[in-house]
Amino acid sequence: MLRTPFRFSALLVACWLWTATLPATVCRAEDIVWQATAKTKLMVNSHTSYEFGNPLPPYQTPLSRLEFPVDSVWTGGGVRGQLNRVSIGVEFLTSLTGQESGRFKDSDWDDDAAPNTLTIYGETDCRMHPSYQVTADIDVEMADVLDLPAAVELRPVLGFRWQRFSFVAHDGYQYEYDTSGAVLSVTPLPGDVLSFRQDWFQPFLGVRLGYAWDDVPLLHRLKLTSQFDWGYAVGKNRDRHLLRGSRRTDESTEGDVRHVALGVILGLTENFDLGVEAEYLRIETTGTHTLYDSWGSKRWSHGVRAWSEQTSCTLDLTYRF
Repeated sequence: MLRTPFRFSALLVACWLWTATLPATVCRAEDIVWQATAKTKLMVNSHTSYEFGNPLPPYQTPLSRLEFPVDSVWTGGGVRGQLNRVSIGVEFLTSLTGQESGRFKDSDWDDDAAPNTLTIYGETDCRMHPSYQVTADIDVEMADVLDLPAAVELRPVLGFRWQRFSFVAHDGYQYEYDTSGAVLSVTPLPGDVLSFRQDWFQPFLGVRLGYAWDDVPLLHRLKLTSQFDWGYAVGKNRDRHLLRGSRRTDESTEGDVRHVALGVILGLTENFDLGVEAEYLRIETTGTHTLYDSWGSKRWSHGVRAWSEQTSCTLDLTYRF
């Protein structure tokens, strides 16, 4: 079986061979339709997480799991240019400064005599530091080539997403349990406890589907939109245990990302559109974990997993010119 990167490369080649068969067009500046969009995104019930297993007997998986909440507000915008059937766009979003994103959870199963028993659990507040999301893509209209109705939109899309999440866990408590689940001790964790940064790199391939009405009462147009895509995900994590001196851990992982978006566009005027979109994105990756401490470093892959689940709603205002 082909590995994920090679499967994705084959899909990209097939996509470009397909679009290369479309009729050639002459690109003139006056033929390009531009769109500028202001966006606000609200992420809810979202997290980005990682875990790793014990590289030594009894090899429990997981040995430790860290879950960072991403319930947050983002703002930014995008630009898209369309020439005949082809359009290219780019979008940039940044998190609002200094917001709290939820409760960070840190769980350990470090009793080798009872490897399936939770022994340590910590929970703190989580502050989001400047974080970013960037998307760039190109799509091509195929509905007319397939003789679909004029109101239907069918666009294969090829793109790339980059997400950076930065957090500081602070002010909470750590609980230690015995093998029966009874609490042995409770330790306050005042101040900053742990800093974490995660980058997700996501080339993707998918399809955009839409249906438009032009004769809608009180509106210039009404359009339903959707996007379904799959991609190859690469994750890079780094956290620093601020209460443990020079100790830090890095993860390098790869896997898959799946994304779906559903939306509606209201044509307020000839040039202004108001849009609402709901999205769900799921990343699943595996790879290596590296521990750095005062005594040196150690790397292993047993039970190493990083994943993210993101649910969001976006409100945008678009100007056509």
